[in-house]
This record gives sequence, C-alpha cells and structure tokens, in this order.
Amino acid sequence: MKELDNRRQFLRNSVNTAASLMMIPTLAQEVLAAEKPVNVEDKPQTPMASRIKFSVIGINHGHIYGQVEAVTRGGGELVSFYAKEADLASAFAKRYPQAKQAQSEAEILDDKSIQLVLSSGIPDERAPLGVRVMKAGKDYMVDKPGITTLEQLAQVRKVQKETKRIYSIMYSERLENRATIKAGELVKEGAIGKVIQTIGLGPHRISLNTRPEWFFDKKRFGGIICDIASHQFDQFLFFTNSTKAEVVASQVGNVNHPQYPKFEDFGDTMLRGNGGAGYIRVDWFTPDGLKSWGDGRLTVLGTEGFIEIRKNVDIGGRDGGNHLFLVNNKETTYVDCSKVELPYGRQLVDDVLNRTETAMSQEHCFLATELALKAQKNAQNVSVLS
Repeated sequence: MKELDNRRQFLRNSVNTAASLMMIPTLAQEVLAAEKPVNVEDKPQTPMASRIKFSVIGINHGHIYGQVEAVTRGGGELVSFYAKEADLASAFAKRYPQAKQAQSEAEILDDKSIQLVLSSGIPDERAPLGVRVMKAGKDYMVDKPGITTLEQLAQVRKVQKETKRIYSIMYSERLENRATIKAGELVKEGAIGKVIQTIGLGPHRISLNTRPEWFFDKKRFGGIICDIASHQFDQFLFFTNSTKAEVVASQVGNVNHPQYPKFEDFGDTMLRGNGGAGYIRVDWFTPDGLKSWGDGRLTVLGTEGFIEIRKNVDIGGRDGGNHLFLVNNKETTYVDCSKVELPYGRQLVDDVLNRTETAMSQEHCFLATELALKAQKNAQNVSVLS
C-alpha cells in the first residue's frame, strides 16, 4: 500500500513540477485540479489537425503528459494507451477520455493503424520496449533517459538500423523550453559568434516522500548522469554543433542520502567535442524555499558574447520561467520567449510521415545518450575530503 501511495504521489509531483508540464498550465490544472502551476507565462499552441495516430505504453513518470501534448500539438491523435498500474491508468484515462484503454501491450503493437508509440515507463524498461515497438513497425518517442546501459544502446542501434524506424528521446529541457529554442535561433543567426562552450546546470528537488522505490535504485534509473544529465548532453551537442565528442572527466556520488545506498544525488562531467567544450552539473539539492523544482540554467559562451537561460525561475527578478539574457559587443538584452513556438511535436510528426530527421537526427539522439552512459560508467566516486 505504501508503494502504491508513493507512486501516486510521485506522479502528482512529476506533473506539478516537470519542466515539460510547467509550460502547460491548463494540463496541470486538469490533471491536478486542486493544484496550480508555478509558471503561467507561456501561451498554449493550437493543435494541428490529426495527421497520425499514436498510442502510449507505460506512464510511470508524469513527463508522459508533456510528451502527449507535444505530439498532439503537432497533429497526432491519441487513440489508445496501456499501463500495468491501475492507479496510473485511471489518472491517464481521466485526462484523455477519448483514448481507449488497451488490455495489453500486444494489443497496441498489433494495431496496424498506430504509427507512433510514446512511453515514460520505468527507465530500465524503456529501451527493451523501444526495441519491441520498432520490430512491430512503429516509431518510438520515449522520455529521458531513453536507454540506461551501453548494452541496451548497442541493441537499440542495431534494431533501429535494421528497421529504419525512429527512436526519439524527448530531451524536454531543450525541445520543450521556449527560451532554449530561442537560444538556438540566436546562435544560428550568429548573435554570439562561434560557440566555445556550454555550461548546463540541472538541479532538482528530491521530495523524498513522493518517490517510488525504483527511484532510489541506480540499476532502475541508470544513475544520476544517465538520468537527469541527459538533457545537458543533448544541449552540449546541439549548441556546439558537435558530431564527435568525448568525456574528459566525470564524477558521481551519494553525499547526503545514506539511507538509500543505491542512490546518487550529485554528478558532474567535462566534455570535449569537435565543435566546442562543455561542463555539466546535476544534483538533487534544490531547497524547499525555491518556488520551482530547480533553478535550471544554461550558459552558451561564444567568441562575441554569451547567452544565459534561466529555464524555470529567475530567483532575483522576473516571475515565471523561460528567461533569456543575451550579452554581445553591442548590448545586454533580455529576450521575452513566451510566444516562441515549440516545434518538436510538429517536426516529429513530419518525420513519421516523411521518413525524415527534422526533429532530431538519429545519430544526435544516440550520441547524446552514449556520452551520458560513458560518463556514468567511468565516473569517479565523489568523497568529501576531511
């Protein structure tokens, strides 16, 4: 019963705090009618007419709601879903009453009308599901981390190459954050010259009493760098335009949660790519006094200026999230990103229909994951010096 209550509370916490859902106030209100979203500055996009049919298998993290909304905006029609857990299935059905509740995974995989499958299952189960989805002739969009071991990555790469299906990992801190989308446009326009380095910070609030048991087991979530730092690896490759990269150094540790010996609460990494350098730090130490789940930041350093993004909160200034600051040789500017389009869902649907790679190249998706997995596997253990 305790595990069931924890899972319910985890989903509630995920929906209320996940970056992808903070940008969708109406969604958060409908899922959790009694709770209000922290960030209400973003304008919802009008969904496109239905262009493909998609389904959901596995809803163990609240990110699934942001995934569904992204594909729906892009012209996807949600037709069915399957979850083993009755309580999670009930909450999802309440939010999407038009979707049929399938009685098994096979029911969805055998349905030839379904072109795309979404999942936010338990992390170590996501890649094996993706392999089954691709072998069934469908494309796959999965929550991060989309792959938790190098062995899984090898299998996913093999099956993707054989089937030519799409395996897309939703790195929502870039793909579903308006300020980060705008930063990409500015960098492409040459606003800060040639990019030299990215610094990505991903602090999170741990909310211990809301987490299910698998959350504290490294084998299930892949480790802190594999898990929450996956966003920062994606952004490093994207902003430096690197197609090759290596991990210079990495470290992880459980420095303040000895009651969970299989858990990690801190990690950082140094990277070197053929387009620039990178530094990443992630942790579970966001204090309760912050009005967001984490003060996520990205700094993109260029030869002629820099961009800083405060993704979720500006602790000393403006309300809400999606804050972008541009500094170059001419001026210091604050850029309002509240009306920037989120193109990922539309582009992914385009790719499903046209067999293209406009949302994210397959190699970029896999390289970001490979770097995270190697950094996790080879990380030194953090120990406090006395």
